[in-house]
Amino acid sequence: MKCLILASGFGTRLYPLTKSKAKALLEYNGKPVISHIIDKIPQDIDILVNINRKFELDFRQWKDKIGRVVTLCVEPVLTEEQAFGAVGSLDYWIKTKNITDDLLVIASDNYFEFDLRKFIAAYTGEHTLVAVYDIGDKSKAGQFGVVRLEGNRIVELVEKPMKPESSLVAIACYIFPPRIFPLVFQCCTEGGDNLGNFISYLVEIDQVNAYLFSDVWFDIGSLEVYKSLQ
Repeated sequence: MKCLILASGFGTRLYPLTKSKAKALLEYNGKPVISHIIDKIPQDIDILVNINRKFELDFRQWKDKIGRVVTLCVEPVLTEEQAFGAVGSLDYWIKTKNITDDLLVIASDNYFEFDLRKFIAAYTGEHTLVAVYDIGDKSKAGQFGVVRLEGNRIVELVEKPMKPESSLVAIACYIFPPRIFPLVFQCCTEGGDNLGNFISYLVEIDQVNAYLFSDVWFDIGSLEVYKSLQ
């Protein structure tokens, strides 16, 4: 298994904080958000971090300090307008790095406290696994991808619905089997640019399993959220 951490976004919703600093490198509890993720990844898993050229130097300086081997995957983009989108980035690096292993994919603006080893242990090796959290408030769930479950299987994911039918949300933490990698490309060609849309697409044609957790989680998606954590 390999891990790809998605950190090539430009964090425009956190301006002005992220005009000169990558969102993944913003600090929480004394260290960059991405470092909290790195600390949870088992030592036997190779880590790739996809970044953009704008913040490449900052990430190289971060990499030199973390005490863990990671590979920085630099996308050839300097601006938001050039960005590949999360699904595009996933497809690009699967092909560029010729990835044929099971792939743990985590968005770098996630903070979570569940044990990644338990998440990995729940993966069957055959079907995509998605971390799912009960946010406890339907009105807040509308900011995320809202899921409907049958047992531990996701049978529907609606991205940012106006009227959420549940408070269960998919967070950006997944394990993908290599057999579905061609579907990532297919989703790209049909205009999908975020991973919630890809999971919605995947649910329609393949089995997708949920890993429910109740530990602390939040998504640093806006300036208001980040300021509330300080």
